Amino acid sequence: QVQLVESGGGLVQAGGSLRVSCAASGRTFSSDAMGWFRQAPGKQREFAAAISKSGYTYFADSVLGRFTISRDNAKNTVYLQMNSLRPEDTAVYYCAAAPGYRPLAVMTSYNDWGQGTQVTVSS
Repeated sequence: QVQLVESGGGLVQAGGSLRVSCAASGRTFSSDAMGWFRQAPGKQREFAAAISKSGYTYFADSVLGRFTISRDNAKNTVYLQMNSLRPEDTAVYYCAAAPGYRPLAVMTSYNDWGQGTQVTVSS
């Protein structure tokens, strides 16, 4: 099992940038793919971005070109850099860990989840 702790959320104006982090402990971090999902008020949780064990990255169409995802295996941390933020990006952002080789845009691929960090984008 992996313990995941997100940080870095906050309030930002539209057009601004924010970086959220997720620190992992437990299972060997480098053996997991990592994903970021988000859940806006009254909506279902949705995929935002993921990075495979080998560093391949995947993005939802809604964030493609604005968000980047990276990982630092030495620090057991995954990052989500969010640029050109929009009010519709307002959500709780969750990181998740997926062992093995699984479809990374699918919630059920992930075994472990963090508690989430709030990101609010004001217009």
